[in-house]
Amino acid sequence: MQIIPLYQAPHHAEQVTDWIWQEFGSADSRDFFASVVASSQKEGALPLTFIALEGDRLLGTVGLWRCDLISRQDLWPWLAALYIDESQRGKGLGGKLQRHVIHYARECGFETLYLYSACKDYYEQFGWYYIGDGLDYPSHKVHLYQRTTACGDCSSELNDDGPASV
Repeated sequence: MQIIPLYQAPHHAEQVTDWIWQEFGSADSRDFFASVVASSQKEGALPLTFIALEGDRLLGTVGLWRCDLISRQDLWPWLAALYIDESQRGKGLGGKLQRHVIHYARECGFETLYLYSACKDYYEQFGWYYIGDGLDYPSHKVHLYQRTTACGDCSSELNDDGPASV
Protein backbone atom coordinates (compact mmCIF):
# COMPACT_ATOMS: atom_id res chain seq x y z
CA MET A 1 0.00 0.00 0.00
CA GLN A 2 1.24 3.48 -0.82
CA ILE A 3 -0.04 6.99 -0.13
CA ILE A 4 0.66 9.53 -2.86
CA PRO A 5 -0.62 12.94 -3.96
CA LEU A 6 -3.58 12.64 -6.33
CA TYR A 7 -1.68 14.67 -8.95
CA GLN A 8 0.60 11.61 -9.37
CA ALA A 9 -2.41 9.45 -10.35
CA PRO A 10 -4.98 11.95 -11.69
CA HIS A 11 -7.04 9.21 -13.36
CA HIS A 12 -8.46 8.57 -9.85
CA ALA A 13 -9.87 12.11 -9.55
CA GLU A 14 -13.38 11.14 -10.66
CA GLN A 15 -13.65 8.39 -8.04
CA VAL A 16 -12.29 10.68 -5.31
CA THR A 17 -14.82 13.30 -6.37
CA ASP A 18 -17.67 10.80 -6.20
CA TRP A 19 -16.58 9.49 -2.80
CA ILE A 20 -16.40 12.87 -1.10
CA TRP A 21 -19.50 14.20 -2.84
CA GLN A 22 -21.58 11.17 -1.81
CA GLU A 23 -20.23 11.19 1.76
CA PHE A 24 -20.16 14.93 2.49
CA GLY A 25 -22.30 16.62 -0.16
CA SER A 26 -25.89 17.01 -1.24
CA ALA A 27 -27.69 15.91 -4.40
CA ASP A 28 -26.74 19.05 -6.31
CA SER A 29 -23.17 19.59 -5.05
CA ARG A 30 -21.08 17.24 -7.24
CA ASP A 31 -19.70 20.12 -9.33
CA PHE A 32 -18.57 21.83 -6.13
CA PHE A 33 -16.63 18.73 -5.03
CA ALA A 34 -15.20 18.25 -8.53
CA SER A 35 -13.86 21.80 -8.30
CA VAL A 36 -12.30 21.11 -4.88
CA VAL A 37 -10.60 17.97 -6.19
CA ALA A 38 -9.40 19.70 -9.36
CA SER A 39 -7.86 22.57 -7.38
CA SER A 40 -6.09 20.18 -4.99
CA GLN A 41 -3.73 18.64 -7.52
CA LYS A 42 -0.88 21.15 -7.65
CA GLU A 43 2.52 20.07 -6.39
CA GLY A 44 3.79 22.18 -3.51
CA ALA A 45 0.52 24.04 -2.94
CA LEU A 46 -2.56 23.79 -0.78
CA PRO A 47 -5.14 22.40 -1.01
CA LEU A 48 -3.67 18.96 -1.64
CA THR A 49 -5.43 15.60 -1.94
CA PHE A 50 -3.71 12.34 -1.08
CA ILE A 51 -4.82 8.86 -2.08
CA ALA A 52 -4.04 5.40 -0.76
CA LEU A 53 -3.41 2.77 -3.43
CA GLU A 54 -2.79 -0.95 -3.56
CA GLY A 55 -1.25 -1.32 -6.99
CA ASP A 56 -3.61 0.89 -8.98
CA ARG A 57 -6.64 0.14 -6.78
CA LEU A 58 -7.95 3.19 -4.91
CA LEU A 59 -8.44 2.46 -1.19
CA GLY A 60 -9.02 5.87 0.43
CA THR A 61 -8.39 9.59 0.34
CA VAL A 62 -7.66 12.54 2.59
CA GLY A 63 -6.94 16.22 2.04
CA LEU A 64 -4.74 18.92 3.50
CA TRP A 65 -6.75 22.08 2.86
CA ARG A 66 -6.46 25.78 3.64
CA CYS A 67 -10.10 25.96 4.70
CA ASP A 68 -12.61 23.23 5.36
CA LEU A 69 -15.06 25.17 7.50
CA ILE A 70 -16.15 28.53 6.12
CA SER A 71 -17.24 29.82 9.53
CA ARG A 72 -13.71 29.26 10.94
CA GLN A 73 -11.37 30.73 8.35
CA ASP A 74 -9.16 31.86 11.23
CA LEU A 75 -7.99 28.24 11.63
CA TRP A 76 -5.73 26.51 9.11
CA PRO A 77 -4.60 24.16 7.66
CA TRP A 78 -7.20 21.43 7.87
CA LEU A 79 -7.11 17.67 7.60
CA ALA A 80 -10.21 17.21 5.45
CA ALA A 81 -12.36 14.75 3.54
CA LEU A 82 -11.00 11.54 5.05
CA TYR A 83 -12.76 8.69 3.29
CA ILE A 84 -12.06 4.95 3.24
CA ASP A 85 -13.53 2.60 0.63
CA GLU A 86 -16.12 0.37 2.29
CA SER A 87 -14.14 -2.80 1.52
CA GLN A 88 -11.07 -1.34 3.29
CA ARG A 89 -12.65 -0.18 6.54
CA GLY A 90 -11.42 -1.61 9.81
CA LYS A 91 -7.90 -2.25 8.50
CA GLY A 92 -6.13 0.80 9.95
CA LEU A 93 -6.11 2.86 6.76
CA GLY A 94 -7.82 5.88 8.35
CA GLY A 95 -4.98 6.15 10.86
CA LYS A 96 -2.35 5.75 8.14
CA LEU A 97 -3.89 8.52 6.05
CA GLN A 98 -4.08 10.82 9.09
CA ARG A 99 -0.45 10.08 9.93
CA HIS A 100 0.60 10.83 6.36
CA VAL A 101 -1.07 14.25 6.39
CA ILE A 102 0.37 15.05 9.84
CA HIS A 103 3.90 14.23 8.67
CA TYR A 104 3.45 16.12 5.40
CA ALA A 105 2.11 19.18 7.25
CA ARG A 106 5.06 19.08 9.64
CA GLU A 107 7.49 18.92 6.69
CA CYS A 108 5.76 22.01 5.28
CA GLY A 109 6.35 23.88 8.55
CA PHE A 110 2.84 23.71 9.98
CA GLU A 111 2.78 23.16 13.74
CA THR A 112 -0.97 22.63 14.17
CA LEU A 113 -3.73 20.98 12.13
CA TYR A 114 -7.50 21.31 12.46
CA LEU A 115 -10.46 19.21 11.47
CA TYR A 116 -14.17 19.20 11.98
CA SER A 117 -16.54 16.31 12.24
CA ALA A 118 -20.05 15.36 13.24
CA CYS A 119 -18.41 12.50 15.17
CA LYS A 120 -17.48 13.00 18.80
CA ASP A 121 -15.17 10.84 20.91
CA TYR A 122 -13.41 9.36 17.89
CA TYR A 123 -10.52 11.64 16.97
CA GLU A 124 -9.24 11.89 20.52
CA GLN A 125 -7.84 8.35 20.18
CA PHE A 126 -5.62 9.66 17.37
CA GLY A 127 -4.14 12.56 19.33
CA TRP A 128 -6.72 15.19 18.34
CA TYR A 129 -8.10 17.57 20.98
CA TYR A 130 -11.69 18.75 20.99
CA ILE A 131 -11.62 22.56 21.02
CA GLY A 132 -15.32 23.38 20.81
CA ASP A 133 -18.18 23.45 18.37
CA GLY A 134 -18.56 25.30 15.10
CA LEU A 135 -21.14 25.77 12.38
CA ASP A 136 -21.05 24.16 8.98
CA TYR A 137 -23.05 25.96 6.32
CA PRO A 138 -25.82 26.85 6.69
CA SER A 139 -26.36 25.99 10.36
CA HIS A 140 -25.16 22.47 11.17
CA LYS A 141 -23.36 22.06 14.49
CA VAL A 142 -20.00 20.30 14.15
CA HIS A 143 -17.15 19.45 16.51
CA LEU A 144 -13.78 21.15 16.08
CA TYR A 145 -10.46 19.45 16.75
CA GLN A 146 -6.83 20.44 16.67
CA ARG A 147 -3.63 18.45 16.77
CA THR A 148 0.02 19.31 16.89
CA THR A 149 2.18 18.00 14.06
CA ALA A 150 5.11 17.54 16.46
CA CYS A 151 5.28 13.95 17.55
CA GLY A 152 8.00 11.38 17.99
CA ASP A 153 6.19 8.39 16.52
CA CYS A 154 2.60 9.05 15.56
CA SER A 155 2.06 5.41 14.62
CA SER A 156 1.10 4.44 18.16
CA GLU A 157 -1.69 7.02 18.09
CA LEU A 158 -2.87 6.33 14.56
CA ASN A 159 -3.21 2.59 14.29
CA ASP A 160 -6.97 2.19 13.87
CA ASP A 161 -9.46 3.00 11.19
CA GLY A 162 -12.54 4.20 13.06
CA PRO A 163 -15.51 5.46 11.09
CA ALA A 164 -15.66 5.44 7.31
CA SER A 165 -15.28 9.15 6.94
CA VAL A 166 -14.79 12.37 8.80
